[in-house]
Amino acid sequence: MEEKRKYQRTEINEPAYVSADGSVMSCVVRNISPDGAAIDIENPAFVPARFRLVMSKGALVRECQIAWIQHKRIGITFVAAPHAAAHPQSPG
Repeated sequence: MEEKRKYQRTEINEPAYVSADGSVMSCVVRNISPDGAAIDIENPAFVPARFRLVMSKGALVRECQIAWIQHKRIGITFVAAPHAAAHPQSPG
């Protein structure tokens, strides 16, 4: 299979949470890179196309979207958070 990732993934196996629309589901981040990750979750069918990934240690909160699903593993890509503007607009 052709490798399409820009960055090498780092194996971490760290507990985390999928947060979307007021619901929270526990998951395990199996590997991560600057632009995405792979997570294992009990019920992938309940994960929306876009959600927030919250690492259990609180060190990382990222907006994500699903890239692929295989059994109980979901590949995700990180997307820019809507509030993460580089230069906030000042009042006119």
